[in-house]
Amino acid sequence: MSESEPVLPWLVIRQDDNGNRYRVGRYATRLEAERVADRLDESLESPDKATGKAPDRSPDKRGRRQLYIVERVRVAP
Repeated sequence: MSESEPVLPWLVIRQDDNGNRYRVGRYATRLEAERVADRLDESLESPDKATGKAPDRSPDKRGRRQLYIVERVRVAP
C-alpha cells in the first residue's frame, strides 16, 4: 500500500447461515462501517404489513439467512 492510498481498516462482511463470508466493503471508521451494516440489515428485514414490525432475520430469496458483521483488519505500518 502506498502512502497516498487511504487506510480503510474496517470491513463489512456478509455471512450466510452456511458460514460463507463475503467482504462487502472497506471503511475508514467503525461508525461508517456499522452504519452500512445496519442499512444492509434493514434492507433484508421487510416489515410485516399487519404489525409494522420487522422479523428477527428474514431469509433471502433462496431461504438463507444473512448476517452483516463489522470487523477491523490489521493494517501494516
